Amino acid sequence: MKTYLAKVGEIQPEHILFDASEAPVGRLAVAIANALRGKDKPTFTPHIDTGACVIVINASKAVFTGRKATEKVYVDFSGYRSGLKETTAKELFQQDPTRIIRDAVWGMMPHGRLGRAQFSKLKVYAGAEHPHAAQNPKKVTVE
Repeated sequence: MKTYLAKVGEIQPEHILFDASEAPVGRLAVAIANALRGKDKPTFTPHIDTGACVIVINASKAVFTGRKATEKVYVDFSGYRSGLKETTAKELFQQDPTRIIRDAVWGMMPHGRLGRAQFSKLKVYAGAEHPHAAQNPKKVTVE
């Protein structure tokens, strides 16, 4: 039996809608990263972008398990002396809830040219409204 390798012209683009309400951030990020890479399909090919376009709504309703909301620290460094900024997950969640999900997904993606191209197909929205209704996305929930 031969191994199937997808070709660029054979890939059918699809849109997937994830509802992040009451979903743990880590489990949500794993499901999103797998959908972006195409690992949830039988036609997965590591060197070809076989993934779907992913739309995430209700990012402001995602939850952290345990004490991660108060103990998890996000670090930003500007490159200058005394340019280190540390923010807890709770503070960052209040400022920009979409960044929490984007950072979690980016950590699970390959950090090369293909990973960046796949990551660009991720759209995250804090509320329930999104401008992608015309693409008829398939809805997925994460427990």
